[in-house]
Amino acid sequence: MTITVRPASESEVAAAAAVLAEAFAEDPVLLEFRPPRPGEDRIAVLGDLFTALIRSVPATSRALDVALDGQRIVGAALWEAPRPHAGAVESFVAQVPAFLRVLGVGGALRAVRHLRRMDRARPAAPHWYLAEIGVAAAARGRGVGGLLLEHALDRVDRRRQDAYLESSTPHNRRLYRRHGFGDGAPITGVGDAAPISMWRPAVV
Repeated sequence: MTITVRPASESEVAAAAAVLAEAFAEDPVLLEFRPPRPGEDRIAVLGDLFTALIRSVPATSRALDVALDGQRIVGAALWEAPRPHAGAVESFVAQVPAFLRVLGVGGALRAVRHLRRMDRARPAAPHWYLAEIGVAAAARGRGVGGLLLEHALDRVDRRRQDAYLESSTPHNRRLYRRHGFGDGAPITGVGDAAPISMWRPAVV
């Protein structure tokens, strides 16, 4: 069946978060913040975390896209609009209880330190930021990630704006390069993930 990509509705946030949870369940950075616990449904737990992450970005400043195989969401990508974000503090504070439930105090503090390091590496120039992208295991190898990127970058290009992301693997970097991103500087201090910054200048 053909994969289609479109903006998510508010009612689809949890389903999109579940796909991201599956995609990132074994992510080494996430494992540092929230290792598995005996007997838990890790995908459900991380689904709550990604739901909170999505909703911590004000609705007017985020673009959540979903890829569908028929009626089933098999991919998701969360983009943040160029800063500043009106209502950013209020949106984040509203999700703090959810972050603490999933991560605990220690995990939340480690996550905040990580996010600050990543944030310091972001360019000062206004840009769209790819915060999260993931594909369900059953749909991998079908070009879903590329379709999600094309959908979002078409939106970015219509506005003649720049885009930015971080990538931790050579495989992902090849995908991003095919969509116009260039390698930037390594981001240090984030454990074994070894991400690098990637920048895509506006199409004029």
